[in-house]
Amino acid sequence: MNKIILHATDLDGYLKDSDKETLAHVDALYGEYLDHCRRLESAPDEATCEEAHRALTSGATEIGRYLKNLMADEPSIHVYSFETPREQHAQASRLIAKLRNPSTGQEEFLYYIQRAYELLFGHVYADAALETKRSIITRTPVTAPVQNYAVHRIPDVDSQIHNSVMCIMLRGALLPSMILSKEIQEYSSDGFVTPFALFKIKRDDTKKEANMDYILDLDKSYFSLEELDGKDLIFADPMNATGGSLVTIVKYLKDHGIKPKSVKFINVISALKGSLRIVRAIEGAEVYTLWMDPVLNDAAYILPGLGDAGDRLNGKDRDENPRNIIQLIADYGSSITNLYRSQVREIEKTVLEG
Repeated sequence: MNKIILHATDLDGYLKDSDKETLAHVDALYGEYLDHCRRLESAPDEATCEEAHRALTSGATEIGRYLKNLMADEPSIHVYSFETPREQHAQASRLIAKLRNPSTGQEEFLYYIQRAYELLFGHVYADAALETKRSIITRTPVTAPVQNYAVHRIPDVDSQIHNSVMCIMLRGALLPSMILSKEIQEYSSDGFVTPFALFKIKRDDTKKEANMDYILDLDKSYFSLEELDGKDLIFADPMNATGGSLVTIVKYLKDHGIKPKSVKFINVISALKGSLRIVRAIEGAEVYTLWMDPVLNDAAYILPGLGDAGDRLNGKDRDENPRNIIQLIADYGSSITNLYRSQVREIEKTVLEG
């Protein structure tokens, strides 16, 4: 079997002593927060329920302020809700609330993931290009008194994206990667469609967070090492829990002499521990996330989190018959595959010609 395995203990070896102290402090804060969750869940009356609500709000505010102050000293970790103007925070907060809600169904979940990645694209690329803009001149349907044209100024992102490769960590990352690639295509001056590299990686969910293994299956991955050298590698995954999958892939690439120009990991929700592991383990890597959650549970799930984002986006695979990437794209149906047709063609070319 042609597989690469990274252990959780290897990941923790990248953390500084100060990181471990920080994580222990956040665990303690969230332990108090969980006590308020228990009180709310078992509240016998309205008064007790309201008291628990107030305690939860106060606890969340304390944790949020601590994380924000912490991130001020971490220039490689970018949290949308910490870096953008206050007026924009409500939109991000509402999106995360919808994604967390168990009653948000698959189609609605996809809608909010798409909106989240539109916000993230703006933060990662468009905001950085605000100083340089280009004009889009569009012929409109209005012909009286003459044919009308509209001029719109948009950020010129070309210099940031034309060296990019979209790297997919199957399987929850497939749609987010397609969404982000579509945003790049729409903003570029020439309709640039990112090349794709597909990495079949999973974590061993029979293990706990402390002894987790991350398994990269090279036989079921589709990429060319040479085509990744010197490139700006983009990884889009809705959840960054432990950081183990990304570190496994990038460490494998670097062990084989590949030197990416940059590595960007773009998430909807990122755990503090996963973010710290990535920027400590991968020199020059940057994490961009819409929202930061404080801790992981023993099973390496983010808390408060939103459950299994891959299952909520794609539906569950049967253990005895997991879908390959072509089957997964087919299951998305015509409405999605037509919307992302350029991206689908690139992915199919990568798989079928790889």
